[in-house]
Order: sequence, then C-alpha cells, then structure tokens
Amino acid sequence: MRHMKEGRKLGRTASHRKALLRNMVSSLLEFEKIETTDAKAKELRKVADKMITWGKRGDLHARRLTLRVISNRKVVHKLFTDIAPRFKERNGGYTRIIKTGRRKGDNAPLSIIELIPQEEKKSPASGGKEGKKKTTKQKGQEKADKK
Repeated sequence: MRHMKEGRKLGRTASHRKALLRNMVSSLLEFEKIETTDAKAKELRKVADKMITWGKRGDLHARRLTLRVISNRKVVHKLFTDIAPRFKERNGGYTRIIKTGRRKGDNAPLSIIELIPQEEKKSPASGGKEGKKKTTKQKGQEKADKK
C-alpha cells in the first residue's frame, strides 16, 4: 500500500520521472506556458513553484540549487532576472492549470500550465475604488465640495 506517499509515478522509473520534470520545468520557465497532461501538470507545479521561490531568494546558493535542476544557464538567468522579481509580493501559487480537453490518440486529459501574469496595479488617482457605487453620504459631500 502507498499510504502517505507523496507524488505521482507517471508510469516511469525514478530517473526517467526526474528527467521529465527537469525538462518540463525548463520549458515552462523558458516559454511561460506549455500544454501537457493533467497529472504531469500537477507534478510540474510543485517543481516550478520551488524554482521560483529559489529565484526570489536571489543569492548564490539559491542559484546553484536551481542549476542542479535546470541545466540551461539562459533559463536560470531568465528566472532570476525576469520571472522571480515579477512574483516578489506573492507567497506561492505562481502557476495556473487550465484544463483544455482530451488528446486525440489516447483520450488523455490535457491541460495548459502557465505562469500567472503580473497583476495590473490600480491607479492612485482612483484610490483603488473602481466600480464601487457611491453612498448618499459621499454624494452629499461631493455636492458640498462643489459649492
């Protein structure tokens, strides 16, 4: 029985599974969006979140830990300079999984895993209250201010 055993085997040996996830996380960080099966996407999310967290640390040790997983130095550089600063205010949950349907050949469930885009900041002029209705008290104060 595999009670309390973490992770999916994905029908592969341990070394094959490790190589698969390393290649997929490199592709995800390079292109910021990839399509794969649901099970692989869910496993990939764990690895990708760890890489981005190391990228947010930004020190030499974190870079060396990342290079143990991602062998492409250009991807590691992109992670530390472009991707990690984008998520500096976010505590986890850097990826999004969107289910897209089923694969034609074997009917496997497919999904797109992508990095969450950067949130648009609300303009300071509006005070962050866009779309909210004004109360009668606020309307009365505006009329008094105009006079």
